[in-house]
Amino acid sequence: MSHNLAKLETHTGDGAARELCVHRKGTTRAFPPGHPDLPEPLREEGQPVLVPGSMGTASYVLVGVADGQAFHSACHGAGRTLSRHAAVQRAPVEAVGRELAAAGVLVRGASARGLAEEAPQAYKDVDEVVDTCRRARCTAFTGVRSPHSFIGVGEDDPS
Repeated sequence: MSHNLAKLETHTGDGAARELCVHRKGTTRAFPPGHPDLPEPLREEGQPVLVPGSMGTASYVLVGVADGQAFHSACHGAGRTLSRHAAVQRAPVEAVGRELAAAGVLVRGASARGLAEEAPQAYKDVDEVVDTCRRARCTAFTGVRSPHSFIGVGEDDPS
């Protein structure tokens, strides 16, 4: 799902429907069930919003809600707390590998640096992020998945 886009959409505010150019930077659309801009296969259930956590945490599936705030927008992931550089400095790849293995997560990456950049501690608590979206009336919860494997492509991978 794209998380940096601008689209013309119709939204209602102050009792009137208006066409607006909605720019989503770091968010994604979360249209509710029945929204006319949804393709027919999604119209009955609403637009799924995939919210990945980190390599070591759950990922969520959310859906837009009828009175969706923020122009029917939602987060598209947990969001970083550390820059990639800071994560490499603070998360030795051996420790990251041991932590994930202990949690039963199989990790395969093209580079040690790439794995350290994506260390679980480099990300916000996805449970809190998802709960914030729910409390802000942007989305509703539909499902959660626990990690079992992670495959990463590092910056030194030629593909």
